[in-house]
Amino acid sequence: MITLRAIGRNSKGAKLRTIFRLAISQRQLSSSATNTNTTNDDSSKDENKNITKCISDAEIKKSVFISQSYDIFTNLALEDWLYRNFDFRHHHVLLLWANEPCVVIGRHQNPFLETNVSKIMANGIILARRSSGGGAVFHDRGNLNCTFFTPRERYNRKYNLNILTRALFREWAIKADINKRDDIVINEKKISGTAAKLGHPNAYHHCTLLVNANKTHLGDSLVREEATYIGKATASKKSAIKNLCDVNSTVNIAQLLSAIGYEFLRTSATELEDGGNIQTMKQRGFQLINPTEKWFPGIDVLRHEFSSWEWIVGKTPTFSVEKELALKTDGDKQLIMKLSVGVEKGLMADINIVMPNGDRLPVITQFQNKSFNEKNLNNIVGALKLASTDNVKQAINGL
Repeated sequence: MITLRAIGRNSKGAKLRTIFRLAISQRQLSSSATNTNTTNDDSSKDENKNITKCISDAEIKKSVFISQSYDIFTNLALEDWLYRNFDFRHHHVLLLWANEPCVVIGRHQNPFLETNVSKIMANGIILARRSSGGGAVFHDRGNLNCTFFTPRERYNRKYNLNILTRALFREWAIKADINKRDDIVINEKKISGTAAKLGHPNAYHHCTLLVNANKTHLGDSLVREEATYIGKATASKKSAIKNLCDVNSTVNIAQLLSAIGYEFLRTSATELEDGGNIQTMKQRGFQLINPTEKWFPGIDVLRHEFSSWEWIVGKTPTFSVEKELALKTDGDKQLIMKLSVGVEKGLMADINIVMPNGDRLPVITQFQNKSFNEKNLNNIVGALKLASTDNVKQAINGL
């Protein structure tokens, strides 16, 4: 039920070339795990910096972790668990992972500004919010995600991106460039986007690689509801995209995973120096990772947090949305106005009709303090369009 009330004036398949270690043991995990919660203690930060600087490249081992999960919330939890708990001073890690179809937004984004949440969920596409910044991306099994973990002092985005471009050139002679925004592009079309989380003592940089992603689903999933959104959330920058399989039809996820992993292992820890097979043999190699509570105590709690409404929608920065509304008056005449909805912590807190002269007419509705989504927004619009002429007149005359 919706009523109008006048109360005065108010003014977001190739085969791998290595024998995988089928599991990473709990002993290996515990040897690298540590309590690395972000701290504001300057003395602790300085101590970590000094220790990190004293470690030479020869003392740093590398591993390529491959997640065996295709669940976005599990993979985000795994990424966060490693960031929080691992000691990367002597051990750099590249995590490779993929997901079932989903739209993943940045930490500071408004999901409704980036996608039509109601539509994608009806189509079986999951919405997720990650811990890092950056823009919205579409994931499916044709998209490979790469996360580079290091201590904060060794964070080097250009190094990581060059690992990817060198792997593409070494394996398929594909020449890709890194643009000013740190996207990887081919002929100015984007094949990889990038984002990061910088803390103390750890940091990570992650990026995507479009291999054979469903471009129709990608395009449809990143189209929002037609409305005017007003707020301070970080907005994505639209770019033309390209799949790697459109550049070279032999590119596939399995072979790409292997190529990137080998490029990472054969390259010196902090410099883009190719050590070849000798360098590779010194590393810890490829390790298949099973992101379960048994292997990573506490990961279930993290997954629950990442999959919660409070994180995905409730963390949306405060915003308002306006949508044009035509209400019937006398005869066939229509009065063109706007529906304005203020949203705080994902809930519809303030619902008004904005009159042509700028006056605001509060709407009393059962949707007040309910979760905002496009379906609810359009339900309000539909109900208002059915409001009686007398109801509209009384509301207007009350002003």
